[in-house]
Amino acid sequence: MGKKLAILVLLAVTACATDPAIDNGDDPPTSSTEQDLSGNTRAAFNYFVGKGLTKRQAAGIVGNLIQESSVIPTAVQYGGGPGRGIAQWSVGGRWNHSYHDNVAWYAGRLGKSRWSLSAQLAFIWYELHSVGGYGLSALRHTTTIRGATIVFERDYEICGACDESRRVSYATQVYNAYAGARREITADDDVTDIEVPSDQAVELEGDDPALD
Repeated sequence: MGKKLAILVLLAVTACATDPAIDNGDDPPTSSTEQDLSGNTRAAFNYFVGKGLTKRQAAGIVGNLIQESSVIPTAVQYGGGPGRGIAQWSVGGRWNHSYHDNVAWYAGRLGKSRWSLSAQLAFIWYELHSVGGYGLSALRHTTTIRGATIVFERDYEICGACDESRRVSYATQVYNAYAGARREITADDDVTDIEVPSDQAVELEGDDPALD
């Protein structure tokens, strides 16, 4: 199975955990094609590499996002729970209520929909870089995919039933699909010279430059 096909399969599986549905507020699109899902995953990976994280660290973040939502920005927690968006932020908290630390407020500041991928990726970076307390320092000190995945799971997602092994597996697949390394690696391979610099790590439009 090719790398791209493997990513699409794992995204289709994890999509069962969330419903792309409409919440109060602006009206999100409600369908996600396989091309959309794969594109979202690559965009998220490239976004965090573009912010200066290593490819292993970026993959660790995206592996968590796949577990949370399949990187679907319109995802609503299965069964009507409070989780929303790619990181499943909670309604009444970091989705739309926490003071100067919620997706709805931040997206409005950017002039974007709270349901957009670009606004949600920018919000993750805002929380990591500007709010503090979400593990950016610890994340930057990780040197393996497993280490990065666990730090983001513990300090940013602060999840209940985490299913850590799946997050690590997804992160490893993301790295091997998008990092451009000279060979595939495992979750526990440390940083070596096999990782080549990314020449196409692009940021999505809409970040608040004052918060970089």
